[in-house]
Amino acid sequence: MSERPRLPWRVELAPAAQRQLRRLPPLDAARARGPILALSRDPRPPGVARIAGTDLLRVRVGDIRVVYAVYDGDRVVVVLRVARRGESTYRRVR
Repeated sequence: MSERPRLPWRVELAPAAQRQLRRLPPLDAARARGPILALSRDPRPPGVARIAGTDLLRVRVGDIRVVYAVYDGDRVVVVLRVARRGESTYRRVR
């Protein structure tokens, strides 16, 4: 008896993440979209890291960081921030 295929995860972008993605240079935005869409297949891909002191995760795409939350019960990934790595990348995300 074969296993039922798992439904893909739903990926949602918070309004702030949508704005940040639009403000990135076109090449950086295009590079970030692939890994964001890939979260629908695997919300915890290789290379993912938990942000200290929170339940949030982050994935690196070059010098861009994608910060997101995973809701296992609802099979939803909410992208909260898409930003260049810097002093304030993780501030006010907690």
